[in-house]
Amino acid sequence: MSQGKRLVYSTEDGQIGKAMQPSKRGKKKVLKNASGSAIKNPAKQGVRIRRESKGRGGKSVCVIDGLPLNNVELKVLQKKLKSQLGTGGSVKDGCIEIQGDHREKLLQMLDKEGFKAKLSGG
Repeated sequence: MSQGKRLVYSTEDGQIGKAMQPSKRGKKKVLKNASGSAIKNPAKQGVRIRRESKGRGGKSVCVIDGLPLNNVELKVLQKKLKSQLGTGGSVKDGCIEIQGDHREKLLQMLDKEGFKAKLSGG
């Protein structure tokens, strides 16, 4: 690499230099990652059902967060919910996504399954 130029992107590491940025006083400040679930402590907050439509071309999905299940159990529950609603869906990042706005129905179904859920958002 020639002098005066620095590497800003690598296919292996992605964007370089974004995690550490110098502050105005010269000290380095670490930027926090926004990855992970929206629920910090699921044991305290419980199961939440929210509707999302950002990044989906205007189509809405219901996201079920905070279920105390492993990935295999999540897939079994997701398949059961999808078949009862007649819609599609998936399991991503420990959350169940169901296509369409079925929050009230999902609330009743999760109650029958033994999960105390709440509606989240507006």
